[in-house]
Amino acid sequence: MLSIHQAEYQHKSTLRNLMELYKYDFSEYDPEDVNENGLYEYVYLDHYWTEAGRYPFLFRVEGQLAGFALIREIESEQGTSIYQMAEFFVMKKYRKLGVGAQAAIHVFNLFHGTWKVAEMETNEPAQIFWRKVIARYTNNKYQEVREPDWEGPIQIFTTK
Repeated sequence: MLSIHQAEYQHKSTLRNLMELYKYDFSEYDPEDVNENGLYEYVYLDHYWTEAGRYPFLFRVEGQLAGFALIREIESEQGTSIYQMAEFFVMKKYRKLGVGAQAAIHVFNLFHGTWKVAEMETNEPAQIFWRKVIARYTNNKYQEVREPDWEGPIQIFTTK
């Protein structure tokens, strides 16, 4: 059974550790290297407890840590918020079991407004996952765009 809860400040070190696993997994698509301490580090992690409009979530399956989502409100236009899936991770053990899709849909339902979900050009598995989940979630009512400051597809849709 999947449970999702917003990560409190006392969960920051847990999220930091999961972020290392995520960044390691992601290393086949991202040219970033580890630092001299053997860590990738995520420079924006503290911002999720110090800046408004940032929301960290942890996922558990049967009580065991299974992943996370970092959501960012990037702007608001005419009273409509725009949310970004900043980071999303499901540990390999829980992939292909529907955990990622369930978690994504749960998070989408928490924030009403416009969503942007972007994938790197080289990360084809993420593109396949997000297109499938978003198409099912929106009944194919989404746009896929390219923006000048991002190399890869971005799906845009609205939740109510």
